[in-house]
Amino acid sequence: MYFINGSPRTNGNTAVLLDKAMEGAKAAGVETERIDLYKLDYKGCASCFACKLKGGGSKGRCVQKDGLSPLLEALRDAGAVVIGSPVYFFNITGATQSFLERFFYPYGLYTEETTCFPRRIPSAFIYTMNMKEDAAHEAGVIANLRPGQIFAARLLGEESEALFSFDTKQFDDYGRYEASKFSEKEKIERLRLQFPLDCRAAFEMGKRIAERSGVK
Repeated sequence: MYFINGSPRTNGNTAVLLDKAMEGAKAAGVETERIDLYKLDYKGCASCFACKLKGGGSKGRCVQKDGLSPLLEALRDAGAVVIGSPVYFFNITGATQSFLERFFYPYGLYTEETTCFPRRIPSAFIYTMNMKEDAAHEAGVIANLRPGQIFAARLLGEESEALFSFDTKQFDDYGRYEASKFSEKEKIERLRLQFPLDCRAAFEMGKRIAERSGVK
């Protein structure tokens, strides 16, 4: 079961929640591995259409060869996948977007068939953001993130879940940065009261996805 960290931080909010989800999966008896996308050298889809070429021999596979290639090949045999990303400019990070282009697009078919992914696997997304929940809805952030689940369910063949962690603590010391619109006191209190609940929700989601995968 793979856990994909789409944040440049390896120990930030997104990574912490992914690790909690991994703990849940391990509690269900599933082997896990976390991949940090920002440690890989790769680009997004090149629009070469080799994965769609009739008789081309690359159906369902991205032909680009770079740092993402081993992960894409490994995901063909995955029992489940959980993808985490902080929200940048009301959407997922560029690294996460480029990964999803390369992961999802080769399996999508412009035929009566929906997908050529070799099996049916559950998936989930973890999103972290500094915005409060009501503001995220009003700004359309949640709607912007919805396509990830839609395409995951369509192409991987099983329902996809999502966990949102709102109003996260962004800076260790707010006084050092141009961030006066935020109350550091409120952020610290939110971290103390809400983030542990988000961590617990991530644990339960990881366990649930692992159990749905049927992998041991």
